[in-house]
Amino acid sequence: MSAESRWSRELETPSEGFFAAYVERTSEPDGVRDAVREALKTLIPRIDWEAYQPHVPHGLPGLRAVLRLQPLLGERSFHRALATQLHMAATEGRRQGQVAAQVQAAKGSGSWRNLEGFIQSRRPGLAYAEAQGFELPGLDDFQRLGRLTELDMANVGHKAVLCDHLAELHGRLGHPKATGRRLFGLAAWLAATPEDTFWARRAAKRLVGAEVAVPWTDAILGGEALESQVRDLCDLGLVALLDRFTERLKAGQGSGDTLAALVLAASEKQLDARRDLEGKTAWTFAYLATLARTRPADPRIWCQAAALVNLFPTDEPEDRVQPGLVSAVAPEALLEAILDSEAALAMGQAQSLLRGGKAGAVLETLAEAATRNDPTFNHAHQLIAVAAAADLVPHLPTLASEAMLVALAKSLANSQGSGDLGRLADRALGSGN
Repeated sequence: MSAESRWSRELETPSEGFFAAYVERTSEPDGVRDAVREALKTLIPRIDWEAYQPHVPHGLPGLRAVLRLQPLLGERSFHRALATQLHMAATEGRRQGQVAAQVQAAKGSGSWRNLEGFIQSRRPGLAYAEAQGFELPGLDDFQRLGRLTELDMANVGHKAVLCDHLAELHGRLGHPKATGRRLFGLAAWLAATPEDTFWARRAAKRLVGAEVAVPWTDAILGGEALESQVRDLCDLGLVALLDRFTERLKAGQGSGDTLAALVLAASEKQLDARRDLEGKTAWTFAYLATLARTRPADPRIWCQAAALVNLFPTDEPEDRVQPGLVSAVAPEALLEAILDSEAALAMGQAQSLLRGGKAGAVLETLAEAATRNDPTFNHAHQLIAVAAAADLVPHLPTLASEAMLVALAKSLANSQGSGDLGRLADRALGSGN
């Protein structure tokens, strides 16, 4: 049996040989690319997406995060992360029997008119089938889907984020036809699920009569001015927040300062997150990173981001974990503090490294730490959050990027879990990579 056949069999029915098959498949020329392509093509129509609603399983979406983090990781760590993420995807809940076969065979005409109609009428199965009729979905098709979902914050904004991430994943894999149709179909399916435009409608009421567009600009505000916006985002109720936030956008505040304030507030919320909410709170960074990538001018979208940040609880400053004192500063010490669940010490290490001008080392260490946890344990939130940070850093002033990285160091330290699958992957990689 060929390496491709053994890998396909493990994707269909994962066994104790999963990681050995992964190593064998990815050892071939273009093996990583082909292994991920085959996983997407096989698993997208088989996963029981409906059963997870209103949530979205992160096995397949998390693959984009792993590929995004590849430049920050050593080869072994990258393969550990990719292998365990693919295992998570292969073990998601499956559709059964005839239903799975029907989805696998579904194919529409590839008409945008039909696809938009199915999305508007909330018929995800038909939207998926129609998307399979597109010969080769391109970036513009994913972007068009993204525009259809950009004011829909169902499940805290997963629709727009997934349209963005799946488009990038398609590109990273070389735009393959069959896999592209599967990815486009998943994005279309999700777009057609029940919508939530509550925050967009609240924002629209405050923008009536004003022609407002949010220009793409660099951040220019100082720390004091940004802090006043952070206090609004963290401390006000939704009504008062949207009043203040829309007034700033009406006054011409650009995306740079708006994004910086949102990231600073999201970082504060992350510091206040309970252990059981670390991953869900970190999702905010994924949503903000999509805004940094797609650069929306519509103020309602930025208002949604403000409402999302505001949604999570804020503690009193005196109750918030503070960076601990560190005697020796090193990336290795940061990694050890995270893996030992020492949140204050991890924050202190990250802060000291950042003040020493080693932001790159901090980001690489956070990425490494994320590979040490089985993604199934934390729904791949660690990988997705660190990938979002990597996306955000180039768009942020130092004040905001450092606050975000310190907050993520705390978050990773507070959300350590099982690493058993990673150790199994390492064992297989030891003889094959």
